[in-house]
Amino acid sequence: MERRVLLAISLMIVVAVLPSLFLKPAPRRPRGAAAPAESLTVQPARPALERAAPPVIRPTGTPGQPGVAIAGDTVSIVTPRSRYRFSTIGGAIEGAELTRFRAFAAGDTGRVRLVRPGDRMLVHRLVLDEDTVRLDSVPFTVAARGEGGVALTGAAEPLRIALQYAFVAGNDYLLDVTGTIGGLEGRGALLLVSLGNGFANTDADSADNYRHYGISVRRTNPEVVNFRSVDPGQTRAVEGPFDWVAVKSKYFIGVLLSADSTRPQLGGALVTGAPRTGRTATHAGTWVTMPVGPDGRFRYQFYLGPQEYRALHPMGRLTDRASPYGWIFRPIVMPVATWITQFFIWMHENLKLGYGLVLVVFGVLVRLALWPLNQKAMKSQVAMMAVQPILKDIQTRYKDDPARLQQEMLKVYKEHKVNPFGGCLPMLLPMPVLLALFFVFANTIELRGVPFLWLPDLSLRDPFFIIPVVMGASMWALTKLGQAGMPPNPQMKMMITVMPIMMTVLFVNFASGLNLYYTVSNLVSLPQQWMINKARQAEMTRRQIPQAGKS
Repeated sequence: MERRVLLAISLMIVVAVLPSLFLKPAPRRPRGAAAPAESLTVQPARPALERAAPPVIRPTGTPGQPGVAIAGDTVSIVTPRSRYRFSTIGGAIEGAELTRFRAFAAGDTGRVRLVRPGDRMLVHRLVLDEDTVRLDSVPFTVAARGEGGVALTGAAEPLRIALQYAFVAGNDYLLDVTGTIGGLEGRGALLLVSLGNGFANTDADSADNYRHYGISVRRTNPEVVNFRSVDPGQTRAVEGPFDWVAVKSKYFIGVLLSADSTRPQLGGALVTGAPRTGRTATHAGTWVTMPVGPDGRFRYQFYLGPQEYRALHPMGRLTDRASPYGWIFRPIVMPVATWITQFFIWMHENLKLGYGLVLVVFGVLVRLALWPLNQKAMKSQVAMMAVQPILKDIQTRYKDDPARLQQEMLKVYKEHKVNPFGGCLPMLLPMPVLLALFFVFANTIELRGVPFLWLPDLSLRDPFFIIPVVMGASMWALTKLGQAGMPPNPQMKMMITVMPIMMTVLFVNFASGLNLYYTVSNLVSLPQQWMINKARQAEMTRRQIPQAGKS
């Protein structure tokens, strides 16, 4: 009995304390409505390219940082959910606005704008032999543009370049990028593609947002290199080949995907650290390499948008796991967190429930699923209490013979069909769910800005601290009720007093959605515990086990 109590305390402390070291609350923020999108009607046409004369390449430097934007015209492409701005100098993305998402950064009341001021994404440079050609300074002409994308042509004598950005059908955030470089004379080359210097801050708690900044790569499984791990001015090479390379913040991501999903085609990645704000890495430059064939053609895809399961999962290739959270528990946490996210979305879309009600229903369902296990644990607990006198006698007789002591105790367990750890199973099974929920609420954009009752945002703490207090009170009541009729136990008495207070203090700054789930789970457990108590008292009476408060 004492062993199980200590184990329970240890497990609750692990689950409660470890996430507090990494997850920080964000301040309150409002929820905004989506802005209307513009539309274009011109249909894009793919230009034909002529093969140029043999090139005479002049060195133009090495790719240490993305090229500085040169003044020139821009062309905007608008979809129902996004607005991208392409520069006619270099053909890079110099603006990206997501019209469905509100920006919460200080002084920013508009839509989310991902590209940092003065920065550009999808800057291209060409490495041919030992020379580097900066395509980001090449003037381009708009050959065609429309709702489907934009086609650009340019020349850097003797090279002729064509770029086409076309949105993939069914995904307003996914671009299919194709290019042709004429004039390579049948020689292959290496293309350098910049993912920029990271995203502009979009959230009120910039420090919390910056903690998630980094690049994510996938060879076989997704891996993350945090920007804070790369010192300012330091360039770190991440060896490929990769299926995809991404830059990410807490809620948004830019993913460069290999055109061939069957084999990795992207080479290594280069990450150059940038100056920091204190110890916080706010941005870092990222370059990715890919081959250009002898015909001068290259192709890749680029996703620039939210880390939203509904947008990333249909792309496959584990892009929905670009944030592989879970620390050392990742093999357990990631599958559970993915399943929870899928289930939340399914209930929201199919049952037409708001995410607040989704959490309430989920908490009820989890407790109902654990009901049979709780019943089994109760019977195991009573069985252990029944054999306690026998075990104490064995411990007295064989206290100087540990081997014989262990042998005799196992014999008793077998004869009486007692599992000494049977009471721990209901405590162990919810742990992966609870641990996964910490990460779900900290990283799931579907919950960003979602209100429920008095709560302005399920991903942020309760501004009035009502839910954490109710959670602590319900935990105290549940623990107190669970000990009704049980023999006195000093350790359990301490647990009843200390644990609810400790958990309330720890949970007060956690996401209100997590507190809501835990509170609902406790409240649903109260009538369950009362019924278990009645069954336990009957079983103890049958086995003639003394009960507290009864003579």
